[in-house]
Amino acid sequence: MRLADLFHALSDPTRLRILAALRNGEQCVCNLTGLLVAQQSRLSFHMKTLKDAGLVRDRREGRWIHYSLVPEAFEEVRLALEELSKAAKSSAAACCKR
Repeated sequence: MRLADLFHALSDPTRLRILAALRNGEQCVCNLTGLLVAQQSRLSFHMKTLKDAGLVRDRREGRWIHYSLVPEAFEEVRLALEELSKAAKSSAAACCKR
């Protein structure tokens, strides 16, 4: 399920820090390693999870990989949360009318 993959990728504090670092634009993996004080192998694991979920994309330049956010994926998350919020409000309103 697509939403489960998205929310799984968003459920880790390290991955959230990576996404926060990418808010200001594309970052080289060498910069992300420095920002997160993470070993390359650990960072690669998290980047693969984010990439597999469709939250980030990569671009190779020489021997370095550059990562950036995929805005459409975050729009999908926003819309899903909005739908859940509306359903919760509707359900709560219906529940309390009895």
